[in-house]
Order: sequence, then C-alpha cells, then structure tokens
Amino acid sequence: MKSAYFILAFCLLALASPLAYASDPSSLQDFCVAIDDHKDGVFVNGKFCKDPKLAKAEDFYYSGLNIPRNTSNPVGSTVTPVNVAQIPGLNTLGISLVRIDYGPNGGLNPPHTHPRATEILVVVEGTLYVGFVTSNTDNRLITKVLYPGDVFVFPIGLIHFQFNVGKTKAVAFAGLSSQNPGVITIANAVFGPNSSINPDILVKAFQLDKNVVKKLQSKFWWANN
Repeated sequence: MKSAYFILAFCLLALASPLAYASDPSSLQDFCVAIDDHKDGVFVNGKFCKDPKLAKAEDFYYSGLNIPRNTSNPVGSTVTPVNVAQIPGLNTLGISLVRIDYGPNGGLNPPHTHPRATEILVVVEGTLYVGFVTSNTDNRLITKVLYPGDVFVFPIGLIHFQFNVGKTKAVAFAGLSSQNPGVITIANAVFGPNSSINPDILVKAFQLDKNVVKKLQSKFWWANN
C-alpha cells in the first residue's frame, strides 16, 4: 500500500514539474549589473555581473527618452530602445522600454515579433491603428484604433504592427517583459539582404512570380530599430 502511495506521489511530482519550470525562477540577488569585461564577473543569462559593491547610479539610468526622433525614413517611424544594452542594471530583471515615433500620414512600425517578450503599449500623442495576428491555424487579425491615453497589449511572439492614421505625428511608449526582447521584422527577415533565402522557397511559400521575389530581395529594407 505504501508503495502505491509513493508511486502516486512520484507521478504527481512528475506532472507538476513542467509547471514549476514554466517561467524564470525568482532572482536570488538584488540586481546583476551587466558588464562586458568578465574577468571579475559571474555569467548570468547572457550577461556577466558586476560586483554589486561596484554598482553605481549610472548603471540604472538613461536620459533622453523625451527627445523626438527623426522619422524621415522609408517606413516613417523610429524605435528608441531602453533595454540591457542601454541600462546595464536591467540585466536579469526581465523588463525593458521603448519609445516609438511615427511620422504623420502613414508612419508605420512594420509587422514584427518579439520572440522573448509581451509588449504593452500606451499612446501619448496622435492616433494609431494597431493589431496582431493569432497563430496557426486561425491567423485571426485583432485590431484597434488608439488615441492618447489608450493602452494595448501584444502577446509574446505574435506578429504585430502600429500604423499612424492621423495627419500629425504620433508617439507611443511600450514596456516589454524582457531585458532583451529581440525583434524580428518580417519583411526584413524574409526578403532582406542578410536572409539569403533561396528564391524558389519564397516563390512557393508566398505563391509569387519569381521575378517579383527577386525584385523584393533587391530592395533596401529599412530597420527602424
């Protein structure tokens, strides 16, 4: 009888273990300021840690997010990130921030994904048409027009976009649930010069004429990040 209880308890623990590891464990320290020089550091989640006794205010500080960015580019938008690359004190804290400036009359943050983060966006100026596409097989488009003060969430990993439908510039800020959320801009990743995907693959995948694919691959794809 005892062996039966033991087996049952073992099975329950085995079933529960994936849930226990479904998210990052809680930090066991106050912070882990990222450093590039690892001679005297400890390697944690992609970045080495500075000795906590050497941490200073500048490790947790960034200035300039109030400055409007130039949107005179092919997509009409500019993203200003504030992640672990700008604030080393964000290392291991699982959070970051961006400012997004959109030019008037069609400034676009093109369809993209963040492989490591959910995004929550708030509009502070202008009018944005935003949306995301659900995963296969539904591929359902969920959209909303946002005005100053409105907030919208883009779930982790899903393709999403923001489009300025107003006649004036727009500005939004977004929080992301990763110190380094990553970004994959769909057009750049598929047709950009660094992808080098065989045109025959793209012809079949997108059901396009090969000449159209080659033309797309020959274009300059702007990275607004």
